[in-house]
Amino acid sequence: QVQLVESGGGLVQAGGSLRLSCAASRRTLSSYGMGWFRQAPGKEREFVAAITWNGGSTYYVDSVKGRFTVSRDNAKNTVYLQMNSLKSEDTAVYYCAARLYSIATLKDEYEYWGQGTQVTVSS
Repeated sequence: QVQLVESGGGLVQAGGSLRLSCAASRRTLSSYGMGWFRQAPGKEREFVAAITWNGGSTYYVDSVKGRFTVSRDNAKNTVYLQMNSLKSEDTAVYYCAARLYSIATLKDEYEYWGQGTQVTVSS
């Protein structure tokens, strides 16, 4: 069982930056591909970014390419999402998720989820 806890959300002005963290407990993340998803009010949870177990490959939804960066530190059992040039449409609850051995863009492919952290971008 993997427990994930997100942090780092908050209120920021458009054009600003935030860094989200996803810390794991009970089990090391080094065998897990990690994904970031977000869910805005009234919308489906959508894929944002993912990183392979060793950090060798990353993937992004087109709307965040060039603005968001996903990274991980397996020694700290933590995954990060650096978000720059934030826009009002980035406002959502952000979730991290873990998938054993590989990554995916579909939320149903992930086995473990955090509770989410709110990101609000004011225009």
